Amino acid sequence: MSSVERTIPILPCRHLDDIVPFYEALGFTVTYRQARPNPYLCLQRGGLDLHFFGIPEFDPETSLGNVIVVVPDIAVLYDEFAAGLRAAYGKLPVSGLPRMTRPRRKQGTTGGFSVVDPGGNWLRITSPGQAEKDDQAETAGQLDRVLLNAARQGDARGDIPAAIKVLEAGRPRCRPGRYRGIAVTAVLMATVSRPSPRTPHGWSRRPR
Repeated sequence: MSSVERTIPILPCRHLDDIVPFYEALGFTVTYRQARPNPYLCLQRGGLDLHFFGIPEFDPETSLGNVIVVVPDIAVLYDEFAAGLRAAYGKLPVSGLPRMTRPRRKQGTTGGFSVVDPGGNWLRITSPGQAEKDDQAETAGQLDRVLLNAARQGDARGDIPAAIKVLEAGRPRCRPGRYRGIAVTAVLMATVSRPSPRTPHGWSRRPR
């Protein structure tokens, strides 16, 4: 028996049938499943283990499930996940549930990407090592910093209203002509994490 200590997260979902095909597309295999007395599922992919329990009344939009997954190579795992999702869904899901964000450097970390499963649970993929200095933020201009912070709100937290507030707060400090054209793009980048019907006050729905 291995002496290595392990932690296995147990995450909520509405139905196990929603979870299985999604994670199989990511390369996980089912190692155990039961329907009674309570729905329970065990999945494994290499050294990654995830367990799920089903609650029919559960609302995935309200899920607080979060898992940090530390991997040696973010790019390799992203490519493998993306290929599996495209094969299963015909395209890479980037909005709604489930979805996967594109890789980016995240504030205070070496970088990574996030996967949000059909149960609304976040898998936050990152790599080991100390946090790196964010040269992108240090060298960016005022507008670029606003866009970067807004995108982080959308990617890291899935909080589209907060991302829009960042954009609205930064708008008066930037040149109107340039900002108007880029602002909508930034909103669309943020809403990749979760669609929002709101268009910031004073902004056109289409860049001009």
